[in-house]
Amino acid sequence: MRYDGGPAMERTELNAAAVAGGLSRYQLLVLLVAWLGWVFDSMDATIYNLVLTPALRELLGNRGTPENIGWYGGIILAIFLVGWALGGILFGILADYLGRAKTLVITILIYAVFTGLAGFSRSWWELAIYRFLTALGIGGEWAAGATLVAEVMPESWRIKGAGILQSAWGAGYFLAAGVYLLLSGWSWRVMFFVGLLPALVALLARLKVHEPERWKAARPSGADRLTLWELFGPLRRRDTIAGSALAFVAVFGLWGATNWTPSLVRELIEPRHLGAAGITRMVSYAVMSLNAGAIAGYFAFPPLAERIGRRPAFAWMMVGAAVTLPAIFFVPRSYATVLATLPVLGFFTNGIFSGFPVYLPELFPTRIRATGAGFCFNAGRLLAACGPFLTGYLVAQLGTFARAASAVALIYVVGLLVLLIARETKGQSLA
Repeated sequence: MRYDGGPAMERTELNAAAVAGGLSRYQLLVLLVAWLGWVFDSMDATIYNLVLTPALRELLGNRGTPENIGWYGGIILAIFLVGWALGGILFGILADYLGRAKTLVITILIYAVFTGLAGFSRSWWELAIYRFLTALGIGGEWAAGATLVAEVMPESWRIKGAGILQSAWGAGYFLAAGVYLLLSGWSWRVMFFVGLLPALVALLARLKVHEPERWKAARPSGADRLTLWELFGPLRRRDTIAGSALAFVAVFGLWGATNWTPSLVRELIEPRHLGAAGITRMVSYAVMSLNAGAIAGYFAFPPLAERIGRRPAFAWMMVGAAVTLPAIFFVPRSYATVLATLPVLGFFTNGIFSGFPVYLPELFPTRIRATGAGFCFNAGRLLAACGPFLTGYLVAQLGTFARAASAVALIYVVGLLVLLIARETKGQSLA
């Protein structure tokens, strides 16, 4: 049966899929487009981390010392996180008014175009501006894509779809790392030019994906403006605060896992006199090991949440992260031990993010679902923007990476307290 993109065909295929207990071709297409959008989202976000040193060494010129590279790199990263948060909030609102599919196209084009333009940067502040604009699209893409998948998937597949969607972040990291290895020896600018590829996904989404019937029936009217304020009304305040706080805990805790992993590895292997290329390669393997565990966590959280409930699943991940984060930094005395244990850390600290495309859409009705999910998932990043600076401060004050990691792990205790006010949504279909 040929798919013509119309709503009548969508209803026919949805009914057929419901009877069969599986997914229609259109639902698979929506999941694929949203997954690819998040893959390239991750790739474009990761590119900066991979080319940070050579890019700033060139852009800073005579001022390109390791200290200045770390300082200006931290500023650009903080600006990027602010843009990510603002994009998630603003485009979440737009997705409720303009539509999920249209907003998905817009956000993918934004982060693709401005990632490519970053390759033309002539100063560090130009790069910062392009990264800020890129981040607007990256933050907005999740709000539109996660909501689109939640509303198009049948209930029997909605939870599985959330796990598949979040796994795209890990796939995007490996894609960026692979492209980086393939283009080794090329200018750092070429990596940013590769970031234009997601524009092809935007074209596919524009041609093949249309707005969910659920959204069309509940879209805000002209009298229903300013849905953002509704998130803090009596009916939504508790869910908004709980969802935002949980996302903040996850983002903040992730800094302790990802920011210090390369430093931990370098401490263990630098005495071997491997040279710059050898050290870089071993650090890359360690970060890939962390990400392999993350992908396993992305797939594990949704079925766990379906079996034991959303709140217990979040609690399980937080306890695991609180234990493994300091343990990874205190216990290992060899590179092999770190490489073997990093997947466990990635499982908990990254896997928890797979809970948000499951939980957040369930907290809000269709009319403000993208606004609510986008705000909660991204608001905490405004506070997390201090992460690049907090990293150095904690290490300086506490003396070691292990002690600093233990301090960051305490954030998961805060998360467990937040779960006391969070609403359980297990067994609840989308309103």
